[in-house]
Amino acid sequence: MKTKPVVPRSLANRDVDDAIEYDLNEGAEQAALGFLDALEQAYAHIGRYPATGSPRYAHDLNLPGLLSWPLTRFPHIVFYLERPEYTDVWRGLHASRNIPVWMHDPDVI
Repeated sequence: MKTKPVVPRSLANRDVDDAIEYDLNEGAEQAALGFLDALEQAYAHIGRYPATGSPRYAHDLNLPGLLSWPLTRFPHIVFYLERPEYTDVWRGLHASRNIPVWMHDPDVI
């Protein structure tokens, strides 16, 4: 199977930066590094096997084709769409967030 490039959108990159910043502000450098490792593994997986993501949020949010993949050992979920030539990562949100609100309004604090 051909591996597709994983292309995070700016909001997905911001989500990652926010999660790392939180860990670093808490003095949890190892957690930040572990988060990056888990994210790298998730991106590698969805690049190789994009169809294995869950469509649950596609139904909840009325966003056809949206898939999600949880990070291992971290309460974050990667939201993405499979495109013909790449995997389009929309967000990387903490699972305790109000996902429908955060997916539709990125400026929610």
